[in-house]
Amino acid sequence: MVFPFFYMITTALKTPQELTAFPPVWIPKNIFNLENFKLALKEAPFLIYFLNSVIVTICCVVITGFTTIVAAFAFSRLKFFGRDLIFSLLLSLMMVPFEMLIITNFQTMVRLKLTNTLIALIIPFTSSIFYTYILRNFFLSIPDSLYYSARIDGASNWKYLWRIMVPIAKPSLFTIMLLNAINCWNSFVWTMLVINNDNFRTLPLGIYKFSSEGGADFELIMAGSTLIVLPMIILFLFARKYIVSGVSRGGLKG
Repeated sequence: MVFPFFYMITTALKTPQELTAFPPVWIPKNIFNLENFKLALKEAPFLIYFLNSVIVTICCVVITGFTTIVAAFAFSRLKFFGRDLIFSLLLSLMMVPFEMLIITNFQTMVRLKLTNTLIALIIPFTSSIFYTYILRNFFLSIPDSLYYSARIDGASNWKYLWRIMVPIAKPSLFTIMLLNAINCWNSFVWTMLVINNDNFRTLPLGIYKFSSEGGADFELIMAGSTLIVLPMIILFLFARKYIVSGVSRGGLKG
């Protein structure tokens, strides 16, 4: 598991001669060689890519968090005809890979004239049945007596959701937001399809800048990849316990 990250970082620190040497050079002679990072930042507008990635990630996390909370509450507390059937049908959509939906999603973006905009990177990721499933199961673990007590005290469903259930569900919500942030930050295939303008590229697509028909500058690609992955690695290292506990607590009851 650690080897790909080790290879990525060491390659980013190698010189072109060390990269093509045989037998392979595993550890660069100068482990403080930052020339590849400097050259990568010079040849590609990584600041623009970084800002685009931050904007897209924040918007996706906020919107997905809201839709997930509302949907989880509806499927866990509200009583309406066909609730369980609808939720089962939505769960069945998890068996459909995102790649099968790319064509229809792309056609929708073209008809709405949203290609080459950041909105096109946000709309397809504004909801998730997987995150709804995790949060719904957590909501189901909250005693019904708490809900009825709040209703007797005059609290509406909306007030009960945001004043009581959301604060209690902070561990699961934190997990959902972290997983969603990692997913949005690393999105590549969809971004490659709908973005052709350099001004709207995100970080994962930005490393394409170092590839051409004549070949690829692997040391620069690895330097750019390190810049892309490093924030998510740091985020995961600090929040890995919350991710594991949130998923496990959300999957206890279903």
